[in-house]
Amino acid sequence: MSLSEDIKDFALDLGYSKAGITTANAFPDYIAELNSRYEMYAWYIEGVFQPITGADPRSIMPSAKSIVALVYDASKEFFPETLVGKIGRLYQARCYLAPRHRINGARRQLMREFLEKSGCEVAPRLVVPERLAAARAGVVTYGKNTFAFAEGIGSFILATVFVVDAELDYDEPTIKLKCPPKCTACIEACPTAALYEPLKMDPRRCIAFNTFMTQDGYPGGVTSHIPPEIREKMGTWIHGCDICQEVCPRNQRRLKAKLPQNEFLAKVAQDFELTKLLNLSDEFYAKRVQPLMYNYIREKKYFQRNAAIALGNTGDPAFIPDLAQALQDSEELVRGYAAWALGRIGGSRARQVLEASLACEKAEPAKKEIEAALAAA
Repeated sequence: MSLSEDIKDFALDLGYSKAGITTANAFPDYIAELNSRYEMYAWYIEGVFQPITGADPRSIMPSAKSIVALVYDASKEFFPETLVGKIGRLYQARCYLAPRHRINGARRQLMREFLEKSGCEVAPRLVVPERLAAARAGVVTYGKNTFAFAEGIGSFILATVFVVDAELDYDEPTIKLKCPPKCTACIEACPTAALYEPLKMDPRRCIAFNTFMTQDGYPGGVTSHIPPEIREKMGTWIHGCDICQEVCPRNQRRLKAKLPQNEFLAKVAQDFELTKLLNLSDEFYAKRVQPLMYNYIREKKYFQRNAAIALGNTGDPAFIPDLAQALQDSEELVRGYAAWALGRIGGSRARQVLEASLACEKAEPAKKEIEAALAAA
């Protein structure tokens, strides 16, 4: 058996669903596309990800010859209704950027160790365009919503790639769009118009981007501020967004399938509440937030901000006491978004809380949020 077959067999044995191999050649069209939309992607290009460098693997590893592309099925189990519409399925599956001490991170590490024991030099982690590499390796196709789709699974997948110095057997590329020709369901369903044409997305308008990339200190002009017009369309999403995948005809078979329950997710779902995320205790953060949402957010205040937006978008006056409590939070960001949520809910009770808070608020950004909320309430 060839090394290529050994690699694929080991990957499947580890629990990956598909494995393919392509060359380590650069991705010039990807680089050109990113640069042509620099304003939209400045935060990505200028940040720690360094995608332009990753799109030319040999710039980091001159000996690179092959890319091993693997697909993990992140939708093999049932996702609790309590969490759907709040946390993206990929994050519920705990497979994206998983640390080594968790099962999905250990899988990646075991694959790397196998490649090294097989005599391959493996590149340090590069942000290679994973979806494109997987399509070039013949294991995925594309959807108009910009997601990669694996045959028989759908788009709720994780693509993982390894750049190695071994010359392997290369698979036929499947860089193609396989959506129904006239289908625009994903574009029509996107609440913020982030998907503005097939295979084109403005990430700055994406709900997922706004739940976890909007943090202070990011490059490309990104801050913790989420425009009010975006907030109103975020629904109850607090980490990620699945809307464009949920409406896709190519995902319906999996979404409607009767799947086994994941016992850990079922336990999390029993006591997961937006109000607990808003007024976040250390215990709830450690037991219910971190195991699912460890990917991008490192500060609790951003989870609290997202919970405030979600509660405001319910329009339910029952949450006014919880939002009133959040107006006493030590973080100005949390107070400001709690005020926005109260303005979104509106009514005399919300106005009373906001007026009382305005009288003692010292931080100017939070004060402006309170004043805007009072005008809207």
